[in-house]
Amino acid sequence: MTDQTAPLIDPFQRAISYLRVSVTDRCDFRCVYCMSENMTFLPKKELLTLEELDRMCSTFVRMGVEKLRITGGEPLVRREILTFFQNMSRHLDSGALKELTLTTNGSQLEKFAQPLFDAGVRRINVSLDTLDEKKFADITRWGRLPQVMRGIDAAQKAGLRIKINAVALKGFNEDELFTMAEWCAARDMDLTFIEVMPMGDIGNENRLGQYWKLSDLRETLAEQYTLVDLAERTGGPARYVRLEETGQKIGFITPLTHNFCESCNRVRLTCTGELYMCLGQEDMADLRAPLRDFPTDDRALENAIRAAIALKPKGHDFDYSRQTVEGQVSRHMSHTGG
Repeated sequence: MTDQTAPLIDPFQRAISYLRVSVTDRCDFRCVYCMSENMTFLPKKELLTLEELDRMCSTFVRMGVEKLRITGGEPLVRREILTFFQNMSRHLDSGALKELTLTTNGSQLEKFAQPLFDAGVRRINVSLDTLDEKKFADITRWGRLPQVMRGIDAAQKAGLRIKINAVALKGFNEDELFTMAEWCAARDMDLTFIEVMPMGDIGNENRLGQYWKLSDLRETLAEQYTLVDLAERTGGPARYVRLEETGQKIGFITPLTHNFCESCNRVRLTCTGELYMCLGQEDMADLRAPLRDFPTDDRALENAIRAAIALKPKGHDFDYSRQTVEGQVSRHMSHTGG
């Protein structure tokens, strides 16, 4: 019999303390590197209900998860999602959960920023690749930049700390590198650049053409700023520098030019209850079955979680160096959660 209170430790002695949860595969944008324009979404019955998500997340918290990041799709388009955040706040109050946060495209923040703060959320990530209104409309297909900017204003007014996540895209936002950095510095927001990842069929878009190596981006940044490497980790894959001239923190997430797996402490739960032990691998465990088969007893779910963590791989194998997208995974980012 497994000790149900034992911490979650993977085969490489990494404690699993960070769970990213996709609450929907739907989104009100259609970003060209993430979704095709005509996405087929999952039938609603396949999605975990909000009550099931609560039970699932609460089980992980009981088993040692201290950080919970809610993602999508766009998490704030899920109906009644605020009640889920409000219910999760009990784990913050008890001290079992250290952080409840989310990644959002910002479109719904004008409405949700204050209620999220009231539910205990203190930091959020906003995905934003350009400050140019036309380019923003082009890359998101459906998005409108002023709406996102009003959301960011509302979030800062509510007291939320914001980190901007920008996907580095060659020929698209290269010319905005300094503009983005200066805008974030002026608003006291952190900024992280992310290499585009080979996930899902996105139609006619060419990912190799989009690929902008972050080592090149960093060299360009160093032409204007003094970059000081920081030792800190936030439980995520980013490596950070401080810009001496502004004092701001800039992160780099480099799944392709630098494999960041050695300290990985996280797993990802999809909106249908599939647990992915690694973003860059296809292996997953179905947790929806034990959740639904035993509605009043969590032991089967706990055992399934432990069995899944025991299969967590050492790392992924994304690679663009051979000019083919090796290690590409077939599911869309919106399905697994950003």
